[in-house]
Amino acid sequence: MASLNLGFNGARKKTAARIRAVERRNLITVCRFSVKTLIDRSCFETIDDTSAEFINFVSILEHILSHRLKGQVSWFGYESPRSFWDYIRIACSKVPHSCIHSIENMENVRSSKAKGRAWIRVALMEKRLSEYISAALRDFKTTRRFFEEGAVVLGEEAGLLADTLIGLNAIDFSFCLKGEGLDESCPVVIDYTPYLKFTQTSDSISSDEEEMRTLGSSGSEAGTPESHMAASLLADQSTWYSKSKRLEQKYRVVMEQKGYLEELVCLREAQLSESVSQNKSLLQRLKDTENSHKEEKKQLEIIILELQDQLTVMKNYDLRSRQELTSHLTNQWPSPGALDTNAVALDTLLYRKRTAPWEEKSFQSLEQLSADMSLSQTSLEPAQLNTHSLESKAGLTHWHREGKEDTPSLRGLCGSLTSVASYKSLASLKSSEYLASPTTDMTSPGLTPS
Repeated sequence: MASLNLGFNGARKKTAARIRAVERRNLITVCRFSVKTLIDRSCFETIDDTSAEFINFVSILEHILSHRLKGQVSWFGYESPRSFWDYIRIACSKVPHSCIHSIENMENVRSSKAKGRAWIRVALMEKRLSEYISAALRDFKTTRRFFEEGAVVLGEEAGLLADTLIGLNAIDFSFCLKGEGLDESCPVVIDYTPYLKFTQTSDSISSDEEEMRTLGSSGSEAGTPESHMAASLLADQSTWYSKSKRLEQKYRVVMEQKGYLEELVCLREAQLSESVSQNKSLLQRLKDTENSHKEEKKQLEIIILELQDQLTVMKNYDLRSRQELTSHLTNQWPSPGALDTNAVALDTLLYRKRTAPWEEKSFQSLEQLSADMSLSQTSLEPAQLNTHSLESKAGLTHWHREGKEDTPSLRGLCGSLTSVASYKSLASLKSSEYLASPTTDMTSPGLTPS
């Protein structure tokens, strides 16, 4: 029993799949015939709402866009029918300069079905119906959400539908969107009779001609030669007429196909030229971007080189400044030997002050004072230096005990008097200073006892 059920279910699935495939093929085929009929009719008259070919084409297109369209489920679980406009409104919303917003705001068109029919007419007048259909088919996610499996827009025939509708761009349509025919709630019906024409094959035509000849020969036995000649002429005339009609029909079909192919080629050429122009613009933008990047890189390299040069200059300047500062400090202060000599001279002076009264001397200038100090330094022998230094230290201690304030060492002052820089500064002085009192304060800078 289970195997029978499985076989029955498999047969049902195959039958349903075949039915859906036949439906898709029938709709696409009849749509192609309808487009060709519209193109042929447009050569002789203007296509409007009253044309039978246009009414039939709109019916076919509505059937295709509504084929296996999912219903809208309510809160209570009931499924209500839905119009193809709900799908077109979302799937074609990203088309540039689309008419979707204008149709939504139309006051005299309120129902969803009427808006869908108005969209078909506006798209035909704009010559963009194929563009809208192609954009909707590219939005595969939205298409899967609105249609069930086996729909025309989900099958392989969908691409043929968009290519078939391109031929309608050669027709100038003119419609009135204020009529009441858009709000009709009755279902549309496809008229298949204009396309259900029997085409006789060449073998069938030859067999019919042979049968006519046989009938003519049998009748000629009972008739006269004139009747036989008239029958043969009539048969030949009918044969040539049928051949001419077939040739005319083939010629018209070929011309329609030629016009369709020409329109398709023009559209493809326009798309190709647009793609080429876009490619050129993108390449130009890429080149401009590369050039700008190269220029920015060069500028950054120049800035880096300038910063490196500035850093090198600053390092050199810092090194030179350090060297100048070091040399300046070296030249400003005397050598250690000179400092020791100055200290000995100071000790000698202090020792003379302690042991014996100072002889009153008068110096006409600071040069004489310095010369006297230098002579006193040279008169001292090396063996007496230590003794004088000790005695001078003792005298200095006694001098401090007599009530003088503690002052820093006078070696710096003596050094300033005996250094080369001090000699130069002393020689430059024009005024003479006299130090008369031997009790002058030795701590005051720039003063020496006379």
